[in-house]
Amino acid sequence: MTKVGFVGLGIMGGPMAANLVDAGYEVTGYNRSSAKVEKLVAAGGKGASTIAEAVSDAEVIVTMLPDSPDVESAVLGDDGVLAHAPDGALLIDCSTIRPEVSRAVAEQAAKQGVRALDAPVSGGEQGAIDGALSIMVGGEPDAFEAASGVFDVVGKTVVHVGPAGSGQTVKAANQLIVAGNIALVSEALMFLEAQGVDTESAFQVLGGGLAGSKVLDAKNKGMRERSFKPGFRIELHHKDLGILQSAARESGVATPVGSLVAQLMAAAVAQGDGSLDHSGLFRQIARLSGKE
Repeated sequence: MTKVGFVGLGIMGGPMAANLVDAGYEVTGYNRSSAKVEKLVAAGGKGASTIAEAVSDAEVIVTMLPDSPDVESAVLGDDGVLAHAPDGALLIDCSTIRPEVSRAVAEQAAKQGVRALDAPVSGGEQGAIDGALSIMVGGEPDAFEAASGVFDVVGKTVVHVGPAGSGQTVKAANQLIVAGNIALVSEALMFLEAQGVDTESAFQVLGGGLAGSKVLDAKNKGMRERSFKPGFRIELHHKDLGILQSAARESGVATPVGSLVAQLMAAAVAQGDGSLDHSGLFRQIARLSGKE
């Protein structure tokens, strides 16, 4: 069995690690919250109390962490992944972070004989549970090929998009598109409700035409029922749009719609909705309409 060290067992990482266990990998997981580690152990994995314990004899190391500083600390830190990873190990970072941080990780990993990929994912909690994530991968082609077995377990659409940092760039574009979709579905729902239309049947027909999207299909029911249990939190999407805006500014690219949605996300976080699912952006649209 291939030994996998998994660092970060949250909403996304936990199901991904469990799927690797089910597929026959020997998975040792680490998480700052011991309850998440215990859940992996209950699923047949092994638990670690430190990063070193999780990765020191791993052939493949997967990290799924919230933000760039977390990756810098957990991977590049003095007692982090690269300080303990075996020579020849394969590092797959599935976090969504700044492209330049992924490039720094790849550069440092190469110096230490570790192959590194930035492989952010899309598909939310259900995609992680189902092993059906979309994965955009940056890094060397040989490392991508070496990671194919792991990707086949956790993902459905897996594409090598370029050198180190490219996966993060594509993920930023993904988050721009998703955020825009969520905002527009929210506005459409508010409009339909104000007009007294049956919203379930309205979204059924909208989903069958050009207005249809995966966001509309996945999020309209929760919005209609005002149920925003997090699959992907507003505060994380707010962070991701910050990555997009920074990278776009450096590239000289205007993102006027993205900037507006980023402000709506920021306002939602400021008003206490950051822990809600990102479809909870509907609440901000409702506030602006005087309906919440």
